[in-house]
Amino acid sequence: MAKVLVPIAEGSEEIEAVTIIDVLRRAGAEVTVASVMPEKHIRASRGVHIEADRLFRDLPEADWDLIALPGGAPGAEHFHDCEALILLVEEQLNSGRLLGAICASPAVALGRHGLLKNYRATCHSGFRDELQKQAKSVSDEPVVCDRNLITSQAPGTAMAFALQLVSSLFGEEKAREVAEPMAVSL
Repeated sequence: MAKVLVPIAEGSEEIEAVTIIDVLRRAGAEVTVASVMPEKHIRASRGVHIEADRLFRDLPEADWDLIALPGGAPGAEHFHDCEALILLVEEQLNSGRLLGAICASPAVALGRHGLLKNYRATCHSGFRDELQKQAKSVSDEPVVCDRNLITSQAPGTAMAFALQLVSSLFGEEKAREVAEPMAVSL
């Protein structure tokens, strides 16, 4: 079974976080939701309350098949400031294992640490100018795959992003299997 880590923080974008978690679980992934905050309970960007499975600091050492970062403000800032998370995502990227980031997270959590300089990426339009200085190239596509990095733009692209994560992890057939009962076209 594929092991997936979805970090969350105060101000994470709830549509993105929940869509990523839900779609990956529908695909059969073992998804661990970990709060980078001192408590498992977070208040997301629009006031939705989300309870993580674990605290990030209490995660056992593991080789994650995928780490997927939702965006949101100030959620992406909290990711940026979590040194242990940044070390983990850098190792994930360098190892060739899958890393996903959506909305503000590509620019704020990854780009500000210099992790995108060799990658083509996309992000929320509000961070596009910043990403231009951080990534090898920036795309207007809603979801961008460059080797083991998958990035996306905003809450409106969360379903396409999550299904691309499924496709990258399990194959296109599994993504179609998950999309069909949800009445989502690939």
